[in-house]
Amino acid sequence: MNRTVGTVVRGLRAPIIKEGDDIVEVVVETLLNSSKEAGYEIKDRDIIALTESIVARAQGNYASIEDIATDVKNQFQDKTVGVLFPILSRNRFMNLLKGFARGSEKIVIQLSFPADEVGNHLISLDQLDESGVNPWSDTLSEVEFAEYFGKTAHPFTGVDYIQLYKDIVAEEDTPCEIIFSNDPKAILYHTDSVIACDIHSRKRTKRILQDAGANRVLDLGDLMNEKITEHGGYNEEFGLLGANNATDESVKLFPSHSKKVVTAIQKRVKEETGKTIEAMVYGDGAFKDPVGEIWELADPVVSPGFTAGLEGTPNEVKLKYLADNDYADLSGEELQEAIRDSIGQKEKQAKDSNASLGTTPRQLTDLIGSLADLTSGSGDKGTPFVYIQGYFDDYTK
Repeated sequence: MNRTVGTVVRGLRAPIIKEGDDIVEVVVETLLNSSKEAGYEIKDRDIIALTESIVARAQGNYASIEDIATDVKNQFQDKTVGVLFPILSRNRFMNLLKGFARGSEKIVIQLSFPADEVGNHLISLDQLDESGVNPWSDTLSEVEFAEYFGKTAHPFTGVDYIQLYKDIVAEEDTPCEIIFSNDPKAILYHTDSVIACDIHSRKRTKRILQDAGANRVLDLGDLMNEKITEHGGYNEEFGLLGANNATDESVKLFPSHSKKVVTAIQKRVKEETGKTIEAMVYGDGAFKDPVGEIWELADPVVSPGFTAGLEGTPNEVKLKYLADNDYADLSGEELQEAIRDSIGQKEKQAKDSNASLGTTPRQLTDLIGSLADLTSGSGDKGTPFVYIQGYFDDYTK
């Protein structure tokens, strides 16, 4: 009988990871124990994925709010600092803003509207349409924004982010002004010292501001990318990009040296089992919630580290295209054999051939990271490792 199971995804329960734990040994031991308990065999080209937060926690890669404030103060010399296009998130941005305010003479926050970069809405599109405001050209003060739209509240959490961000800055005894505009250059009417807080569009934002004559523009990756104090955390590659709240006075940074971690895991599994599996560290998945309209990816990348077998994009053909077109006159075993032959020849086909129409032209790490993120969740499942088998199978296997 032909095998009827394709890709299998398992969330692996692990011990609570603390600073200083050997993450490589914990992952390998968890995988080996799980395979014995659940009765599955570790095979070549299986994938083990581990959350970025687990790696960062084991590394002890935390930055204090005081260190963030010191870095901002050193970078901008106590000037008025523009905080441009922050996302609306307590977990992702609240503590960063606290550090920025503590290290600045004054804060000017410029919010995009109707939504932030990852889809958190201040107002709905219907509200925007009814207002007559042009989001591409109009800049609104806080008073003007309230006149058009009233008080705002996040549709899921009920949080008024305008008030929350004002309160955070006020708690640091720092003056605060909020404006609303989708034009990065609007911030330059208030200050020429700017932190571009957008994630995926940050390079373009910096270029626009620099071309417009800004004095000093940094993005989140330019802050906390080197050690500020002896025992403070930092991330030389990502800085504050991908940071999450840890305590009231600290943030957990995106993990460092993820490539070394996954390479070491691959090597240890090979030593223990003789099998070559792939390994990756993943953060947010790259997908959009159709109801809340939030694009999940608030990290700078889905995967900051992965083994070589996960490079590139899938090379696939569309089975339903072959069945409906090339082999429309076949059925049964004859159809199956014809499709198997086409799959066997796919390496010779151009990736833009009709047979590949509708397949997903995304990076393997983005696809697998999204699968892993949905499997592990972000709450109390206790499965920070995800083991994936059969991902590289096709119909011929």
